[in-house]
Amino acid sequence: MVFTLPKLDYSFNALEPYIDSKTMEIHHTKHHQVYVDKLNLAVKETKFENMNINDILKNIKKVPENIRQQVINHGGGHSNHSFFWKIMTPNSEIEPIGEIYKEITKVFGSFEKFKEEFSNKALTVFGSGWAWLILDKGKLEIVQTKNQDSPLMENKFPILGIDMWEHSWYLKHMWNKGAYVKDWWNVINWRQVNENFKKQHSKLFK
Repeated sequence: MVFTLPKLDYSFNALEPYIDSKTMEIHHTKHHQVYVDKLNLAVKETKFENMNINDILKNIKKVPENIRQQVINHGGGHSNHSFFWKIMTPNSEIEPIGEIYKEITKVFGSFEKFKEEFSNKALTVFGSGWAWLILDKGKLEIVQTKNQDSPLMENKFPILGIDMWEHSWYLKHMWNKGAYVKDWWNVINWRQVNENFKKQHSKLFK
């Protein structure tokens, strides 16, 4: 099996005016493609080239040390970005829906409090990394990861995530990552986020 760049469910300009077409195009076809290409090189002629990337990350300690960091960097980049494209849409509901709305309200008090806490977590990522809403042992938490590290490596399951690498906003928002985070809230695919939550929650409590 060869890892491939996933197709987007929308056009490069579909998230405008919040995320510009050129940033989306470069982010998807250049940055994500590099992660795919380098991941394929790292696992070539090993048993890992025939595994699902998320399964590899869940069992990262079983990856030989001589390729482990490459798999973390490029496999994490592939997994994280594949997830990221899915949780954005030009048809955002703006606020959470369904079971994830109930759980966010239960855990954080209100959607506005959650939004504030999540935005702060994103804006305090030092250097390059991600901010996530994850499910850890059945409980929602907001966490950061550095570089392209995946929450899956710690057996934590991403429900929502924002890419805080500069390549996510550098053409439209330039130095102003706060504006990027503010705009991003307008393109979240809450239907997908709700499905992410229901899928993982059902696995834990079936």
